[in-house]
Amino acid sequence: MDRRRLGWRAAYEVLATQVRRPEWAFMNYGYAPADGEPPLALDPADEPDRLSIGLYERTLAGADLTGRDVLEVGSGRGGGAQWVARRHRPRRTVGLDFSAAAVALSARHRRAPGLDFVRGDAEAMPFPDASFDVVLNVESSHCYGSVPAFMAEVRRVLRPGGTFCWADFRPADAVGPTLDALRASGLSLTAHDDVTPQVVAALRADDARKARLLATWLPRVAHPLMRRFAAMEGSRGFEAFATGRTRYLVARLDAPPA
Repeated sequence: MDRRRLGWRAAYEVLATQVRRPEWAFMNYGYAPADGEPPLALDPADEPDRLSIGLYERTLAGADLTGRDVLEVGSGRGGGAQWVARRHRPRRTVGLDFSAAAVALSARHRRAPGLDFVRGDAEAMPFPDASFDVVLNVESSHCYGSVPAFMAEVRRVLRPGGTFCWADFRPADAVGPTLDALRASGLSLTAHDDVTPQVVAALRADDARKARLLATWLPRVAHPLMRRFAAMEGSRGFEAFATGRTRYLVARLDAPPA
């Protein structure tokens, strides 16, 4: 396992272990609607996570999940998988994550019809071939040791005609190679977009809330690292997005029909 992957694994395991509060359900950077996009209709209980939920909805745009079997790879603290199960009414939703602590936290606090959480590796998924109609992967693949290996697994577990919905960030000079890697999977790249401006707007809008949570939930010694991890304003992570050195992409790919 390479050092980068070990580092990400350690970081997420520490977060899942040290911050057990169920209110922290999402870990993505969020999505603020572009001009002309209607706002999401949310229940009051979901309002604190509006921007993170918005990223899921943007990633899933055009995908029909009703009555289908859905896998989220990199389910983290479980908020996204729970949202999908509640909002989109699939037959089954499985959240897969390499962090045992995150899986345990999700299983403990996230409830919805047909929702389960499983520990496993994105590059060696513990599922039979053709197990799912939809595979979802939000802001997770940058942690993986081999994106081609991950994509081979996505192709393997997808049923004929199935859909892969993906969102993640990359250095600007890696955008082209990343899209090439998606295409090389044998899935058809049917839609893709650069949503960096909407992600930057979400980061700005959520900065004050993140600062309050950081001060409340984590010791001061962890604040510098977590500010960068969360791409808070003034951090190197935020500046990379704001200046365009890092780009945020969404894509939809479809498996060949039977």
